Amino acid sequence: MLGACIGVIGSTVNPFATGIASGFAGVPLTEGIVYRLVILVLGLLIGIVYVMRYAKRVQQDASQSRVFEQKAENEQFFLAHGGAQETPELTGQRKVILALFGLAFVVMIYSVIPWKDLGIGLPTLGWWFPELTALFLLFAIVIGLAGRMGEQELTSGFVDGARDLLGVALVVGLARGVSVIMNNGLITDTVLDWASHLVAGLPPVPFIITVWLIYLPLSFLIPSSSGLATVSMPVMAPLADFAGVPKHLVVTAYQSANGLVNLFTPTFAVVAGGLAIGRVKFNVWWRFILPLLLMLAVLTVVVLSIGAVIGK
Repeated sequence: MLGACIGVIGSTVNPFATGIASGFAGVPLTEGIVYRLVILVLGLLIGIVYVMRYAKRVQQDASQSRVFEQKAENEQFFLAHGGAQETPELTGQRKVILALFGLAFVVMIYSVIPWKDLGIGLPTLGWWFPELTALFLLFAIVIGLAGRMGEQELTSGFVDGARDLLGVALVVGLARGVSVIMNNGLITDTVLDWASHLVAGLPPVPFIITVWLIYLPLSFLIPSSSGLATVSMPVMAPLADFAGVPKHLVVTAYQSANGLVNLFTPTFAVVAGGLAIGRVKFNVWWRFILPLLLMLAVLTVVVLSIGAVIGK
């Protein structure tokens, strides 16, 4: 989960966030990619060290685990669902299944990256959620056939997997209703108008830090990264010219703030789904993630400030 979320904070060519925001800001996707790479690499290193230190503490003393109090409950759940099993042999059939599983993600990554905007001479497919939904459904069926699963076993497995995430879907759907209320009640327009007046006339460094701070609550109220970019970037990006800040820094401020909020908000499907599958309560996750949030926030603010000073 940390890998996925830190990847969002340092999104380099994410078409759902960086790509849309760059388009509305009127800058190429490649502008500002160096700053995003710095955030991505350093953030990844911070995340790895953070997890490894926690794992070492738990290895030395299991009571240091954030979910130690759930041990008995989790053991009962584990036994009720089959208990311990021997590691299955990695047969040729299982190798084919793993290869197909990996291929699904290779196709997904290729299909969503805007190669044309990056100046790479590869066909840009421009796939979006409908195509990706069809992609994973297709590979689920292909993998089932490769595993020689019968019709009953394949459909039952699919339904069981969907059942595990039904609660997550309801939570995310209800939480995202906030954005519907804000848009229909014109609350979003009011907030953006207030934000534009707040940052107008600020020097470069205070400007970009304030923009980043504004995007924190906006990311919670408008959980859709593409939706947030669509409604806010036409307002926020032009203000960068008056502050003497490159527009691509506003894009980086938006996406890094959005990614940081996604580490703990229940409206982000990765967090909600991961915690549900891992049987981790939100309050436990929040206590675990808070120190890392602060470190990633400091990293982002430092990189944005350096970018504002350099002005390129």
